[in-house]
Amino acid sequence: MMKGRDLLIATRSAGKARELRPILERAGFTVVDLEAFGLPEEGEERELERFATFEENALAKARYFYEVSGGIATIADDSGLEVAQLGGAPGVRSKRYSGRSDLNGVALDEANNAKLLAELNGVGDRRARYVCVAAFVAHDLEAVRRGETEGRILMAPRGSGGFGYDPYFESAELGRTFAEVSTGDKEGVSHRGRALRALLSALGEGG
Repeated sequence: MMKGRDLLIATRSAGKARELRPILERAGFTVVDLEAFGLPEEGEERELERFATFEENALAKARYFYEVSGGIATIADDSGLEVAQLGGAPGVRSKRYSGRSDLNGVALDEANNAKLLAELNGVGDRRARYVCVAAFVAHDLEAVRRGETEGRILMAPRGSGGFGYDPYFESAELGRTFAEVSTGDKEGVSHRGRALRALLSALGEGG
């Protein structure tokens, strides 16, 4: 069991924060995000996701924000979409897939999705999976756990919820896209929900 209940969510993504926060709060943590903690975005943050694996990237982010926060227990994740016919791409480059460093938020999501659809044009096999690795760092402990969920990529979006590739990712378990389902339904089968529950279990926090 961990000591102390304050926990920093190390993400600039509002979508990720919305999914992480309720799971962590149900586990009894007092959750604070980077903005509320008063940590403005710095240029070196853009270099944190430079590694070839989700595990390395998630741990790099958790370690960085643990240090710059002055030692607040920190959780971070790295996640992405792996498409079978694209050899696992976009993978760890999912957020940067379009190469549009001038965009962010919804505009960046749209550019990434446009590139993905162009790459899959005429492809029959659209099997894909979402992968998430969640990492925890505190003064005396580090832990990393992975979650995955299977599905396929549609050629037209469905639903208005979620973020990223969600409108195009039809979950094999739900039969709907992640943009069509409630937050609770998504959490039950999503890569992020699974990674976070596994991490909490490893920390002795249930979940």
